[in-house]
Amino acid sequence: MTVARYVVFAVLGFGASVAVSQSAPTEISAANPARPTVATPATLTPVGYLQFENGILYAEGNSPDFSGRFGVNQVTKLTVHPRLELILASEPLIYSGLNGLRGVDTGDVFAGFQAVVLPGHDRRPTVSLSYLRHIYTGTGPSLDSGTPENSLLVLISDDLGGFHFDLNGMFNEQKDTSVRRGQFGQTISISHAIKKGFGIGGELWHFTQPFQRGNAIGNLWNVSYQPQPNLVFDIGFNHGLTSTSTQWEVFAGFTYLLPHRLWKQKK
Repeated sequence: MTVARYVVFAVLGFGASVAVSQSAPTEISAANPARPTVATPATLTPVGYLQFENGILYAEGNSPDFSGRFGVNQVTKLTVHPRLELILASEPLIYSGLNGLRGVDTGDVFAGFQAVVLPGHDRRPTVSLSYLRHIYTGTGPSLDSGTPENSLLVLISDDLGGFHFDLNGMFNEQKDTSVRRGQFGQTISISHAIKKGFGIGGELWHFTQPFQRGNAIGNLWNVSYQPQPNLVFDIGFNHGLTSTSTQWEVFAGFTYLLPHRLWKQKK
């Protein structure tokens, strides 16, 4: 696991360096992290600011493609309009093993957008639609939810009684050689802010597995820490609940919103 250790130190070191080295402006826009949950918030990042969501994940158990899998994941977001956000997601490094054989591979790359259909206010939730397209096929093994060729999401977010709720419905197209099949997924994530920048969250998620004729179901728990508005650290685990689910996943990472806009704000 020498490669994995170097990657861990690089990811965490980058997060610490950007937090310390950036000279922050008087007012810092707040990050809007989608990690580490399966669910994505319906709300967008601040307009004109680049947001980076970087992390590491280790998984093992109940996969025909790996006995252990370590991956580095990265998502870049840029909101170009109050209702439109551009998304690029990738997994640049995967270190996995199976039957005593180990290898280092690249993962998949996705690009797409998220658009707000119904802005939230007062008691009305935010409702959005998101589309992601698979633009590069990596050589590393996939997790239990598979790899969608095309993915359409319906996203709903709201705050109620001091808790934040994110609900997603997913409609994916999966491909195996020349065969294409539909996949359906649902998630509900609930988080709650506690004292001094800390927060806790839990999630229940489900994906159909059209080529295995099974269902991947899991529950995810995480703790987050927000030392400043544009920087959020997270750590947690996920446990699979069915025989075709990856049994254990542990993860850690951070979300960082660059403190300066890429273009001037119109007056």
